[in-house]
Amino acid sequence: MTTSLVPGSAAALVARAAEPEFAAWRRNIVRLGGCTNPIHLVGSATVFDTTTGTALLSYGSDVYGGRMLIACGNRRATVCPACSALYRADTYQLVRAGLVGGKNVTEAVSGHPRVFATLTAPGFGPVHTRRERDGLVRACRPRRPGERCPHGYPIGCRAHHSADDPRLGEPLCPRCYDYAGAVLWHALAGRLWHRFGLELRREVARRVGVSRTEFGEVARLSYAKVAEYQRRGLVHFHGVIRLDGPDGPDSSPPGWATVPVLMDAVRAVAGRVQLTAPGAGVVGHREIRFGKQVDARPVTTYRPDAEERPASAAAVAGYIAKYATKGAESAGAVDGRIYHARDLVMLPVRAHVLRMIGTCWWLGGLPEFESLGLRRWAHMLGYGGHFSTKSRRYSTTLTALRQASADHRAEQQRASLGLADCSTVTVGQWRYAGRGYSPAAALLAAAVRDGGGRHGA
Repeated sequence: MTTSLVPGSAAALVARAAEPEFAAWRRNIVRLGGCTNPIHLVGSATVFDTTTGTALLSYGSDVYGGRMLIACGNRRATVCPACSALYRADTYQLVRAGLVGGKNVTEAVSGHPRVFATLTAPGFGPVHTRRERDGLVRACRPRRPGERCPHGYPIGCRAHHSADDPRLGEPLCPRCYDYAGAVLWHALAGRLWHRFGLELRREVARRVGVSRTEFGEVARLSYAKVAEYQRRGLVHFHGVIRLDGPDGPDSSPPGWATVPVLMDAVRAVAGRVQLTAPGAGVVGHREIRFGKQVDARPVTTYRPDAEERPASAAAVAGYIAKYATKGAESAGAVDGRIYHARDLVMLPVRAHVLRMIGTCWWLGGLPEFESLGLRRWAHMLGYGGHFSTKSRRYSTTLTALRQASADHRAEQQRASLGLADCSTVTVGQWRYAGRGYSPAAALLAAAVRDGGGRHGA
């Protein structure tokens, strides 16, 4: 099966419309809201009354034209726009709940110290970039004419790049660019964030004059973060960091817990925390650390006279949710795993991305870097961490949000079947039977996507 539209799709759909089970077949597709690559299940289920044990309703995949379809649930917008839209909406609600309350999170959390921080990747060599100031595009990297690197490339660029210039993110000199350092930074970026979280707790405790043990007894740090790929192929971390009482959002933070204390601690730790990369004997000593550009601002209601540039809760939640559905493909990489070295020859990527992938493949084949799994994550340019994560007590979970949505749909279905007043349980057996669409189904799903369809009951 395929999700692409092929010649004859319209004719196949017209022919399908003449079949007796067309209405059920159509509902089976429309209910997915335009999912591009659904999963096929074959089997049956029975709804029982939990009080009497009576079977109230039975149905099987034959009701849906032979197969039950369920949405793929992929978070990446390039893979499935429909499912990624739901993922983005759930992530928005999750992040927002941790900022202003809701979804079983107390509204008092809006009064806790909250900071929106951006931690960048360091530089591994100059790249073409688009610079703007006061609405005007500036020269990329102005230098004196004639200055060149040891490999003969100009060390500057006086071009005023347009937003779609293919040179953006490309190194001025690919031989000067530290590809090994970039790949190793990516491979250890997730661990670096973890170390940042540990050190941040210690830094806050030190600044307010309490021990680490005392800090855990009176306060808790919570966060939600997302990784965003830059044009140069490296991720930045954007995160909401919040100070609570010892029991999380339901408990008030101590008096010393303020936004300035948290912001200053974020900046200090981001500039100090580091890890040592393996393989010094192969590529030289590498210290893995964040870049010098660190942004930390309060999450609050906007005030024009505020000394710090605040960010609203809705804007922060929307920003994090947006990048939760993106991957390395936003930097020009591919969205599928690479299994053989010969596949690198045919990759439809720009030169800089191909060099990063090639470096992943080279280092990944050496025993010194085996633990990093670089070949497994070559399509991600070496980054194998999660794109969106949160601490346990930050707010609700995606699982809880999805379960609430599923319960709501089930309640609607029970009401439509006249079972709203019954206590029921569904027992079924289903097995995987493939995925994708027939040409006729793909055409119908595309129409649902174009019409802004939503997952139904």
